[in-house]
Amino acid sequence: MGAPPGYRPSAWVHLLHQLPRADFQLRPVPSGFAPQEQEYQQALLLVAALAGLGLGLSLIFIAVYLIRFCCCRPPEAPGTKSPPPGGGCVTWSCIAALLVGCAGIGIGFYGNSETSDGVSQLSSALLHANHTLSAIDHLVLEMVERLGEAVRTELTTLEEVLTQRTELVAATRGARRQVEAMAQQLQGLAFWRDVPLSPLQVAEDVSFVEEYRWLAYILLLLLELLVCLFTLLGLAKQSKWLVVVMTVMSLLVLILSWGSMGLEAATAVGLSDFCSSPDTYVLNLTQEETGLGSDILSYYFLCNQAVSNPFQQRLTLSQRALANIHSQLQGLEREAVPQFPSAQKPLLSLEETMNVTEGNFHQLVALLHCRGLHKDYGAALRGLCEDALEGLLFLLLFSLLSAGALATALCSLPRAWALFPPRNPSASCSGSPLSEPLLRARLEPASRRW
Repeated sequence: MGAPPGYRPSAWVHLLHQLPRADFQLRPVPSGFAPQEQEYQQALLLVAALAGLGLGLSLIFIAVYLIRFCCCRPPEAPGTKSPPPGGGCVTWSCIAALLVGCAGIGIGFYGNSETSDGVSQLSSALLHANHTLSAIDHLVLEMVERLGEAVRTELTTLEEVLTQRTELVAATRGARRQVEAMAQQLQGLAFWRDVPLSPLQVAEDVSFVEEYRWLAYILLLLLELLVCLFTLLGLAKQSKWLVVVMTVMSLLVLILSWGSMGLEAATAVGLSDFCSSPDTYVLNLTQEETGLGSDILSYYFLCNQAVSNPFQQRLTLSQRALANIHSQLQGLEREAVPQFPSAQKPLLSLEETMNVTEGNFHQLVALLHCRGLHKDYGAALRGLCEDALEGLLFLLLFSLLSAGALATALCSLPRAWALFPPRNPSASCSGSPLSEPLLRARLEPASRRW
């Protein structure tokens, strides 16, 4: 099948499409896009479950590391106040991990924007296609109503005026038959009139879902940014309570990062399967939803020399009828007006009606050509399979960097927290070493007085 103009599956589409897939019984599943099949759904769920497995392994690693840190530390000698070796490295590794997380947040903002741009391009293409289909229906309805009005008024009036000349009445009735035939042919060109599927509704649904997806990712990115910034602030200020709160928040964001990674991976794999060969699936789905013939859908989705225009016969007959009507009206004007001056007004009105109809007909021919709708189809595929897929891959990279950075921070924060110096507000009242210099400073002036 021919690809839409300007669209070619990217290297990422080919790479993701080649990844092996398996169902819950680990049986191989073909990589063709088939979301209605249970085995394919299980394959995508298994891809998403890999992120859950990664989350479980990371939580186990963090738990084992923290248990070992808390329970297996060597006892300190009495009176030893020096910090344990490697304390500075622990703090700096935590800071480095948080900075990597901040870089991942920047990647996430870019990926979220790219995904939104791709979906917006898809919605715009659907809206433009809906405008084209609505314009076709409107033009057909307008021409049919205009021709019916001409039959009921001008042609009827003309027959009454030319009653005395049988051959002129016969010519008028011939023009009536041509107008009625043209109207009948035109009615069959409004192929989308009673179709239940509306591109406008699809575009609105897509935009609605994308709005909430974009907002959810913005909130996730801002949450992780706040966690990273406040954790760095807590390390700089050596604030234990702030570091403890951010440790709990880091665990929450870690779970969200792994969850988003699973959704992104499954969506990217499914989208690559769709984008590797979209024509067959889109054609079958549209035919199922609309009930239109495969000849019409193939003409607009493929738009190549191998598929002929299914409306060509109706257009040819309409063009021929239009030419015959013009010829008959010119003959009536030449023969009837000199003898029946009252026939000039309905004839002029008929000629004006047919001129307007001819202009609308040429516009309808241009709209019915496959170029316009096929261009919208190509734009929708480019938005979905290039920008949106690229954005998903950047979001996947963000989730991966976020999960790694937060896991490293969760392992490092307790050790960094243990290195903070103790803060004892009552030191001045307990005779602690911190209060001794202050006590000496107070006693020295008093001894000098004596």
